[in-house]
Amino acid sequence: MTRGRHILIVGGGTAGWLTAAYLAKALGTSVRITLLESPEIGIIGVGEGTFPTIRDTLRFLGIEEKSFVREAAATFKQGVRFVGWQATSAEGPHGYFHPFEPPFYTDKTSLVPYWLLQDEAGRPPFAEAVTIQNRVAEAKRAPKQPGEGDFAGPLNYAYHFDAVRLARVLADRARQLGVERIEGRLQDVVVDERGRIERVQTDGGVLTADLFIDCTGFRAELIGRALRSPFRSVKHQLFTDRALTCKLPYDRADAPIESYTVATAHEAGWIWDIGLAGARGIGCVYSSRYIDDDRAAAILAGHLGPGARDVTPRSLAFESGWRTTPWIGNCVAVGLAGGFLEPLESTGVVLIEAAVGMIAELFPRQGPVDLPACRFNELMVARYANIVNFLKLHYCLSRRPEPFWRDNADPATIPERLGELLEQWRYRPPSRFDFMLEVESFAFFNYQYILYGMGFRTDLAEGRDGFPDTAEAQRLFARIKTFGERATRDLPSHRALVEQLTGTRAA
Repeated sequence: MTRGRHILIVGGGTAGWLTAAYLAKALGTSVRITLLESPEIGIIGVGEGTFPTIRDTLRFLGIEEKSFVREAAATFKQGVRFVGWQATSAEGPHGYFHPFEPPFYTDKTSLVPYWLLQDEAGRPPFAEAVTIQNRVAEAKRAPKQPGEGDFAGPLNYAYHFDAVRLARVLADRARQLGVERIEGRLQDVVVDERGRIERVQTDGGVLTADLFIDCTGFRAELIGRALRSPFRSVKHQLFTDRALTCKLPYDRADAPIESYTVATAHEAGWIWDIGLAGARGIGCVYSSRYIDDDRAAAILAGHLGPGARDVTPRSLAFESGWRTTPWIGNCVAVGLAGGFLEPLESTGVVLIEAAVGMIAELFPRQGPVDLPACRFNELMVARYANIVNFLKLHYCLSRRPEPFWRDNADPATIPERLGELLEQWRYRPPSRFDFMLEVESFAFFNYQYILYGMGFRTDLAEGRDGFPDTAEAQRLFARIKTFGERATRDLPSHRALVEQLTGTRAA
């Protein structure tokens, strides 16, 4: 079959190879896809976590779950445990869990208002009350049984993974789907008189295409340097701009693996701690306005403990924000080239998935290649802005005393839309009608988990009579507790499931 249009992806890594594989699968053989990758440029690999959307993406690509877990050194992620974000006390740091499973409900009853109306002093934490996943994850259990099928199970989940190995998995699948890889180093981008990319020059020759996709990371060689798409910074709202990253081996081979990301707050940011099969991926995220690099290194060393002496952290600088026009003419940016928001809540891969999904569906097989640009830009910019609202929510409710946290709670640093919602949420819980699904990465219940985990108060006292099903709600709360205890007994340990899937343990 004669192939029509040609897409050239500049840059590999997770963004490049996920884009290549997805478009090859979605567009078929009528579109030729080439990826230019330089062996000299490494993968940043700060985003070692995903959101549950990745399961649909992997299923669409035709990658088996067992193969993915084995080849990407993946483990299962059931949410994020936040430690010390609200405040610290004599009893120790405050903590709460943000699970992936939505709160349990029936056609007649939502448990959220009934939890809000309970006595604060005696009620269980929100996530523990409304879902069994809290108990399962805390017990380091897996979200599924080994025989439940690819990407299926009783609980919602995503993955932690080795970023370098993930890129290899995606690259192998992309090549199976017909993507051509060219090894070479980008030397120049030639722009014509219309402001479109005419060709790219590499150390191996000239490359042309109908559509160029910029996956060159923070360098943004095409969309930024060549086409001058403006960058909108949100550093006045999301303050962190540095990270020190490392891996720390377990002290024994059979050490339990956490089934969630642990995000531990410190004086000027937070530390991620991710359980992989053979090591923990750890990173200290911080704001250089509030502490210097030496102080950040000391905070990370304190978290690592005695293992710090054997670790040399890698330093990364970033600025949260996005390109205001990620699609210009015949060039569209995906991944870090289009924007970056601090690594809280694993938004990096989610944004890649959102971008490539739109490109695949909107891609014109004939006519001007930039026909979708306006709509793509509108939706992607809105998605970035809404993620900023969600990330800022984690910070602005804190009662920690340090300057970093007090400035985060300053209303002047809170996005206007988030401020409006917070005022409404003082009198009702977050609702699905608060959000437009086409531009959201997080559902209304994700906001509920953060709000009520952080101790936010929604006052329903005046409307108490509107919630008469107290007995039924109490019955459901009790069932959730019972089912959670049963699931904790019945589900395998997280490490046992991973080892069985990877063949490192007898079935």
